[in-house]
Amino acid sequence: MNDLSKRREIRLFTHLRRTGDPAAREALVSKYLPLARHTARRFQHGTDPSEDLYQVACYGLVKAIDGFDPSRGLAFSSYAVPTISGELKRHARDTGWGMRVPRGLQERILDVDRAVAALMAERGRSPTPAEIADATGLSAEDVLEALEAGSKHVLESLDEPLGDPTDPMSRIDTVGAADPGYEFIENAQTVAPALRDLPRREQTILSLRFGSELPQSEIARRLGISQMHVSRLLRRTLDELAEQVGDGVLAS
Repeated sequence: MNDLSKRREIRLFTHLRRTGDPAAREALVSKYLPLARHTARRFQHGTDPSEDLYQVACYGLVKAIDGFDPSRGLAFSSYAVPTISGELKRHARDTGWGMRVPRGLQERILDVDRAVAALMAERGRSPTPAEIADATGLSAEDVLEALEAGSKHVLESLDEPLGDPTDPMSRIDTVGAADPGYEFIENAQTVAPALRDLPRREQTILSLRFGSELPQSEIARRLGISQMHVSRLLRRTLDELAEQVGDGVLAS
């Protein structure tokens, strides 16, 4: 930037701070849009749309323009890049993760990703963890952790088709479901002590009714008692068990 352009820029910033003139802000935004796009590219990660990042970078640019004080003698780009980067990092933390990741780790992942991209462009190959550590100032352990966590940045959809796209099977079809048999066994273990304490006749009635699934008339015939008597004994026994182990266990 030549001295004349620099003086004009300073006048625009000074005028904006003094008056809030939208035209001055618009002129400065137009001038520095390439800086916003360049900064957004550095934060491109995985499937995050570059246009979304550019919009976030533009917001950071406007924020930097409104907060810049030319009287401090600092170049605007030196002030704007950290401001834009901060907005991009916040965007990545808040919207870019498919699972909960600590903020410190998120920032290390972004730093490692940028270093990997720069080193690959420079050397034409994937960098080693040691090279990434040298470039970022992180320890080798932190680099490895960031690489591992970064690989899980986007969660795979359970509805994603497996194999041939024409195959109706999706990932969720391979996920096991709860087996009701486990609950039955657990409930049976809960009821077992109470069943052992019942009189033998009541145990027999329960076994014939719920184990052999015999009707009350057949149970009455086998035991030599009336069906009404079987019904009363069955109800009384179930009520006693419910008091000991709970209605929910018997119902299931």
